[in-house]
Amino acid sequence: MRQGTTHPSARGERDRRTPPAQLSANFDAWLLDCTPVPDCDVCSANWRQLALSKQMGDVRQAARHATEIRDHASDVHGKPH
Repeated sequence: MRQGTTHPSARGERDRRTPPAQLSANFDAWLLDCTPVPDCDVCSANWRQLALSKQMGDVRQAARHATEIRDHASDVHGKPH
């Protein structure tokens, strides 16, 4: 490498020849496991987005929605009124 150049990985670039890591289906099921609260608009919206993301193969985005559902269900619905 010439002096003064930066390796692509140091700049946050990925080698396009290397495919993204593939995790087992069991890991995806565990990662996306969540239970939306019935009749909650926030949970329902995240559930729809999770399903769409899964269908598109975007597990990372689906996991974000699953996390939102888990957090919302425990933070908002898990507190006594």
